[in-house]
Amino acid sequence: MSRTAFYPGSFDPPTNGHVDVLVRALAIADRVVVGIGVHPGKAPLFSFEERVALLEEIAATIDGAAERVSIVSFDRLAIDAARAVGATLFLRGLRDSSDFDYEMQLSGMNGTMAPEIHTVFLPASPPVRHITATLVRQIAAMGGDASAFVPEPVARKLTQRFRS
Repeated sequence: MSRTAFYPGSFDPPTNGHVDVLVRALAIADRVVVGIGVHPGKAPLFSFEERVALLEEIAATIDGAAERVSIVSFDRLAIDAARAVGATLFLRGLRDSSDFDYEMQLSGMNGTMAPEIHTVFLPASPPVRHITATLVRQIAAMGGDASAFVPEPVARKLTQRFRS
């Protein structure tokens, strides 16, 4: 039986923490569908297309990921998007206990709406536990060097965005 995992998020921008979760997701799933949440009322730093390109470039650097990772957009409940791609696993990365509390509530709600999809929590590895996309955006926007927190293609794109 093939295991498809759905990994939702905004990925604005993709961080080393996102990559950490993706690498570990590939160890437990045959296929990982990265779902980029698109909200019409929000103005992301990077367009959906830019985020897809960045994630594809990042996936190409992970051994065996290029053929096992796909990227989709979703603008509805993430659990419904997971169901639409045939996922049996719903992946959530955890940085700390505040993430855990929120994600446990979300897992309970999702489990009621889609009991056939199992939530899997992947705790962040210690070197990336502190990284958030929000802080990365703030650092880059204020002229700081965010390269320690993001893959090289993202660092390059952040530099282009905020130096122009």
